Amino acid sequence: GRVLGSSGLTQVVHNYQSIPGAIPLPATLSLEFGQVVAEQQTNVKYRFVSDFPFTNRAPHALDAFEKQGLATLRQDPTGPPITEITGSLFDRRIRLVAPVTMNEVCVDCHNTHPESPKRDWKVGDVRGIQEVIVDQPVAANILSFKFLLLYFAFTATVGISFLALQRRQAALILGINSDLEVANEFLASVSMKIAKYLSPQVYKGIFSGEKDVSISTERKKLTIFFSDIKDFSATAERLQPEELTVLLNEYLSEMSDIALKHGATLDKFIGDAILAFFGDPQSRGTIEDAKACLRMATDMQRRLAELNMRWRARGIEHPFRVRMGINTGFCNVGNFGSSDRMDYTIIGAEANLAARLQAIAEAGGIVMSYETYALVRDIVHARPLAPISVKGISREVIPYVVEELLDETGEVKRIFSEHMAGADFFMDPSVVDEQSAARLRSVLKSAIEALEMRRK
Repeated sequence: GRVLGSSGLTQVVHNYQSIPGAIPLPATLSLEFGQVVAEQQTNVKYRFVSDFPFTNRAPHALDAFEKQGLATLRQDPTGPPITEITGSLFDRRIRLVAPVTMNEVCVDCHNTHPESPKRDWKVGDVRGIQEVIVDQPVAANILSFKFLLLYFAFTATVGISFLALQRRQAALILGINSDLEVANEFLASVSMKIAKYLSPQVYKGIFSGEKDVSISTERKKLTIFFSDIKDFSATAERLQPEELTVLLNEYLSEMSDIALKHGATLDKFIGDAILAFFGDPQSRGTIEDAKACLRMATDMQRRLAELNMRWRARGIEHPFRVRMGINTGFCNVGNFGSSDRMDYTIIGAEANLAARLQAIAEAGGIVMSYETYALVRDIVHARPLAPISVKGISREVIPYVVEELLDETGEVKRIFSEHMAGADFFMDPSVVDEQSAARLRSVLKSAIEALEMRRK
């Protein structure tokens, strides 16, 4: 604006303000520039100082750093800028000093100017220094970020509160999980105990939610199995109660294992009797259910023969001889009882018929009804007995005595089982290998010779 306002030649002088249209010398411009910077930037200062000011100007006050920097630059003007960092992390000051060197025009002016304090300047001499001072009063200026700080403080408070809440919830959940674990262990223990009182199929149906625990029944075609120990009362009189308990529990455990292996639903133990059935809650079809029941019965008799030999070795003179009955027919099956106490069982004349068939069987024998025989005739060799009448059933029932099971080829699968005073014999030829067969022939030959000698 001063240049444009000048009508003539623009003068460049240090006292430009008193001359219309004049502009300041670079040194004067630098001094005034420092003042502008200091006014507009509270933490930045610019100084253009010298130890040789004009006579009409106030002398510059130089501190030790400025004096040391001026002396160093006069010795080596081309060296790097001189810096100084003082203060702490929260109140730091940075100072940077660079030289003001004389060029040819400056030398001519200063050596001839009447107010110049020095008249022997040379080109390249350091007349003064330019200095930039930056203050970093973090502690003082930190309040200028008050809203940001408030936001950070609020965020930190929320974060800490959230973490505390999370820790509290985690501790609460951990406690709940611990309680649940104890409760689950208790329930598992209780469920395992309850399982001892229920058939596995019923237990699984209840605990999986497949079956409702309510009074309800269905009418289904089942194959019913009933077994009873012959002359159990007489056997019980000959044994001590403790020994009888061990013997009976061993027998029922072995029979239960066989029943579960074949998929039977164990209904109940009635003293020494066993009631089981096939066809509910799971069924493989009427024919396969009947065959599974027959195979189960023969396996039970086979296992009982093995147990008898073990019991005789333990001094039991008259082990258990079991009669078994099998019948196929429609029964009501489901939950019977009251809302407080119920039992999963079967009811019907066909169940009574299975018990009646058991009663007419010989010790160690299996008797089945014609309905069952018709379903399993391809795997069994049986002979009919005289027809019988059963209360609740209008028709006559023809019992069939199971003599032998047939193998896969249709041949008779013979099993020999005899138990009497002085003899306890069981043989399944299908499982005897050649080496054992030779030994068995020798034993049987010696046994026959001993019997012949006794007869003589």
